[in-house]
Amino acid sequence: MRGWHPLAALTLLAGWLATVGNVPLWSAVLRAQAALGWRGWVVTLAWGLALALVNLAVLAWLAAGPLRRPVGVALLALAAVASYFMLAYGIVVDASMAANVFQTDWREARDLLTPGLLVALVLGVALPGWLWWRLPVRRWPARRALLVRGGVGAAALALAVALLWLSFQDLAALMRNDRALRYLINPYNSVYAALRHGVGQRALASEPLQPIGLDVQPLPAAAREDEAPLVVLVVGETARAANWGLNGYARDTTPRLRALIQQGQPIVSFVAVTSCGTNTQTSVPCLFAPEGRARWNPSRAQENLLDLLQRAGLAVTWLDNQSGCKGVCARVPSRQTDHLQVPGLCRGDECHDEILLRELPGALQALPDAARRVGTLAVLHMMGSHGPAYFKRTPAGFKPFQPECTTAQLQACEPAHIVNAYDNTLRYTDHVLAELIGWLAQRRGPTALLYVSDHGESLGEGGLYLHGMPYAVAPREQKEVPMLLWANDAMQRRLGLDWACLQRRAQEPASHDHVFHTVAGLFGVRSAVVDAGRDLLAACRRAG
Repeated sequence: MRGWHPLAALTLLAGWLATVGNVPLWSAVLRAQAALGWRGWVVTLAWGLALALVNLAVLAWLAAGPLRRPVGVALLALAAVASYFMLAYGIVVDASMAANVFQTDWREARDLLTPGLLVALVLGVALPGWLWWRLPVRRWPARRALLVRGGVGAAALALAVALLWLSFQDLAALMRNDRALRYLINPYNSVYAALRHGVGQRALASEPLQPIGLDVQPLPAAAREDEAPLVVLVVGETARAANWGLNGYARDTTPRLRALIQQGQPIVSFVAVTSCGTNTQTSVPCLFAPEGRARWNPSRAQENLLDLLQRAGLAVTWLDNQSGCKGVCARVPSRQTDHLQVPGLCRGDECHDEILLRELPGALQALPDAARRVGTLAVLHMMGSHGPAYFKRTPAGFKPFQPECTTAQLQACEPAHIVNAYDNTLRYTDHVLAELIGWLAQRRGPTALLYVSDHGESLGEGGLYLHGMPYAVAPREQKEVPMLLWANDAMQRRLGLDWACLQRRAQEPASHDHVFHTVAGLFGVRSAVVDAGRDLLAACRRAG
């Protein structure tokens, strides 16, 4: 047996990648092309042929000689894994999603290791990969192979460009109707996203750290530590405003916070807050940056709010029950919880969020005495509502909504059961915040708590699950988040705060852009980098 002609083998793999390897793309295209009528079928066919030709060009240039087998298997793996997650959760692959992949830890990754993924790996990688590896292919002399492959690759790429050019108007209309289509082109979406993320990280690593707030003046120290301001900033995870009880959700997912308000506790919930990004990797660093979403550059190495507050003489600490602070806490004392073994709170390397309340007193006590007399900021980074295994985020006693989805393979669950599991996580967040407020309320000095989620979540609306969609095309469920403020009487007097005014302000739009400046304002930090116009409390402070 002489074996397959080399170009025939490459054409076979190119066709597989363009069709089976792009099921999410063609599913989306078939939904979108209905607006174009019969012309939609023409542009779909042209796009499919062009993609197959691009695949052939890439394979002709890269899958040569000893590289033929590994390059082919690598492309199969990229296409299969990306297709599975795009089909299972409705996500797309862009640079921010690549950043999530590279920044995730084992605790997050294992929730995604589902039976569905195993099936995808077997059918999309193992079987075709084995056949590709075993496929007999004729060998050509090196010079002939180089000339033929180069020529075929160039011709295939030229023909692909011609097809796309001829259908450009209709293709552009298709893209306008569904802007997420460009992120579904497998496996080049994954390759491009990884390269773009890598370039950004390299630029970030090579750039010297840029300081901010060099003009800030050290704040005065109080006579006693318990007279200095204490602010706890709780960064939530994946809580969306649509299911937040205090914002009018049909279910009361925040009964303890509501009860505290009825008892007279000074809590205000901001009802129209948008996030800086749709994933933790973007939102958390942006949340602590002064520029705001429109001007924030993830590739710029720059100090953040925590550095500014330390420069002003304040004590700062970060407690993390998640996958890390994404570089924000690199220059302040910080603690992770994944090593703790506390019965009832921790199992394996994951703890429920009440572990943050247990660790907070010790973390505060470990800070320098002199800095604590100036004031303290403690940041608590929650596990919150992190999916897809929502059921893991809540202890047994905090599951009032039943039945709940008890698998990370969300497409296998009833929609109502997914919502039940998610809403249970919000009930637990409500409990943690209420307990924290109760603990802080015992303090005599000026004290405040600010809670804000990093981004929202899709629970199946429009076929989307989880988060991480490109911001321009992300649904509101992934961008609208809860935020609330509690401040005791001493803090209100210190700021001269008109609480009724703040309650009115909470009905107006706000965003992550306000957090940096609001926290700085709580401590009275003054600097050119602090914009009073973005301090949510500034307009509600009494003159004098």
